[in-house]
Amino acid sequence: MNPYIGHDSQLYGIEEHRLVGGKGDGMRLLEVNNGKGLELTVSPDRCADISRLRYRGINMSYFSPCGYAAPAFYDRTGSNWLKTFTAGFLTTCGLQAVGSPCVDEGEELPLHGTIANTPSDQVYWIEEDGYLVIRAVIRDEALFARKYRLDREIRVSLTENEFVIRDVIENTGDAVQPLEVLYHMNMGYPLLDEDSIVEILSDEVAARDEHAAEDLENWMKMIKPEAGYVERCYYHKFEKEGKASIYQPKIGQGLEISFDQEVLDCFVEWKMMGVRDYVLGLECGNCYPDGRDVMREKGMLKFLEPGEKVKYEVTVRML
Repeated sequence: MNPYIGHDSQLYGIEEHRLVGGKGDGMRLLEVNNGKGLELTVSPDRCADISRLRYRGINMSYFSPCGYAAPAFYDRTGSNWLKTFTAGFLTTCGLQAVGSPCVDEGEELPLHGTIANTPSDQVYWIEEDGYLVIRAVIRDEALFARKYRLDREIRVSLTENEFVIRDVIENTGDAVQPLEVLYHMNMGYPLLDEDSIVEILSDEVAARDEHAAEDLENWMKMIKPEAGYVERCYYHKFEKEGKASIYQPKIGQGLEISFDQEVLDCFVEWKMMGVRDYVLGLECGNCYPDGRDVMREKGMLKFLEPGEKVKYEVTVRML
């Protein structure tokens, strides 16, 4: 017990808020402050994703033009996912599909799946062993269809400026199901600009398409916002250690993302240098965003047996 304070929230803690007005009306937000400069906002009504990330009062993530949008506004048709893509620091893509809309074995699949627009059934937080811990349960289940349960834990350190995302995904149905996951993490201004130093410690880099291949030698170089910019995606392979970072010398801050490259074996760099659409995605996952049909054709599609669980963990450390 600290004799100098009346309540722990003078120094650190988690507060629950609700949005009023606009497309985000009624959405719950968990405002997390570790007391050492790290602040993040968790959205229980959007898969317990992380909508904002700040370090020492400076924004680190990208917030899209559509802003906060409640799940009720989600339209799963084609690429209409983009109309409610808040982005934020983390948007989880999956679980039945990631990437381009497609038809796979007769199932029509929307852009990036539906999990990011699914509210948590349960959410609570505790202080535990030097961490602020948020736990949430998100169910991606339907009648006559796939049945997945996502148990998410976000552990925010009270001693270091870092946090860990731990996910356990279980096939709660009675049939083998394909599983695609992408941790769509989005860097934004002022962390991101033309002077940002981007390091991805991969052993192999490949362009997603011919457009990206035209500028492959500059995959790590950021530019000023450019009108009419067309996104470029690069696929990275890691042999030993999954790690990527971005550092902004003008503010003396950055962040590092680390993950197990054996289970999250597909890393995407999404380079989008447009006007207001200015974002760098550093995205680890178990698939590439080319559509589930393409992953199946390439023999890269992952599956879960009934009752089977898979665990993923991503660590984000401030620099």
